[in-house]
Amino acid sequence: MLEKRLKEIADRKVEIRGLLKEGKDIDIDAIEAELAQLEEEERVIQKRLEIANKINTGELRGNPIVKAVPTETRTEAVTDSLEYRKAFMHYVLRGTPIPVELRTNEVTKTSDIGEMIPETVLNRIVEKMEAAGMILPLVTKTAYRGGLTIPTSNVKPVATWVAEGAGSDKQKKTTRSITFAYHKLRCAVAVTLETDVMALSAFETALINNVTEAMTKAIEQAIISGDGSGKPKGILTETPVAGQALTGAPSYAKLVEAEAALPLEYENGAVWCMTKKTFMQFIGETDDNDQPIARVNYGIAGRPERTLLGRPVVLCNYLVSYKTDLGSGWVWAFLFNFSDYVLNTNYSMTVKRYEDNDTDDMVTKAIMIVDGKVVDKNSLVTLAMA
Repeated sequence: MLEKRLKEIADRKVEIRGLLKEGKDIDIDAIEAELAQLEEEERVIQKRLEIANKINTGELRGNPIVKAVPTETRTEAVTDSLEYRKAFMHYVLRGTPIPVELRTNEVTKTSDIGEMIPETVLNRIVEKMEAAGMILPLVTKTAYRGGLTIPTSNVKPVATWVAEGAGSDKQKKTTRSITFAYHKLRCAVAVTLETDVMALSAFETALINNVTEAMTKAIEQAIISGDGSGKPKGILTETPVAGQALTGAPSYAKLVEAEAALPLEYENGAVWCMTKKTFMQFIGETDDNDQPIARVNYGIAGRPERTLLGRPVVLCNYLVSYKTDLGSGWVWAFLFNFSDYVLNTNYSMTVKRYEDNDTDDMVTKAIMIVDGKVVDKNSLVTLAMA
């Protein structure tokens, strides 16, 4: 109850600060009196908590204790400070324990769970993952705890015309659900002896680049073709709706057939996905008027913008490239609205350091929890080998 009241006092102070900065007509004397009352109440509560903590820890009997930093303060201030970032670097490179007052957990030992990545490094990792991948920016991202359930429905009610005074039949609405589990993604980075003399900024950049590349590839590969066992379930593991699983070779006629198979309701937002080698096989294809069906334009930012019959193309290396001797059943391209894929992850990463006895390298491993599933597969149209 006392901690709750302290939070209420802090929130009220923030409100008062906002009122004073707004410049509106307020009763300054009343505000000043309220602040004095809040300060006195806060001082009394802090004193009571301090005495209670001394009783619990034994300091009143002469045993010294280390003052614990509140969780919110550690998360928002301590882990983002230059002091913590330097201590974190020394922990990863040399195994030097992070000082007690800077740890995110004073009870669990450092050797048991590792140390929290500093906020500055964590934020840059997430930002780099978004910018580096071709698939990640397109999917729908959530950050809920494992066990999240999304209800889905296969049937929509149908309206019917009726005569005056007449009614219509009641229709049952059936639903199913998709549940997200806990899947652990692990990335181990080896730090050689040369890295031991790097500056703090260089060390953070090297660690970010290694973790970013590895985790981006793993997540995007799972989004495309993950089997759902210990990892997210991929788009291509879904069985397309009847009539939307096509076979054949790259051609103008095949693109037209795929566009015809895509339901009109799902046309907006659907994009092509294939490898660059497959896309280049469409470059020489023309329609009945000898117009090229594949185009590469350059936007304001100078990035290539590829299209097939006016529909955007997303290139990635997570599919097989089309070739004549490709085995039967291999999907070499597909249409899909990536916003219909939900990637659920918590960006809280922890690291742990150990020594590789074979190479004497110091290995740093990063761990995060990820899961993902297709929530609506009606926009999926696949092109595979016959």
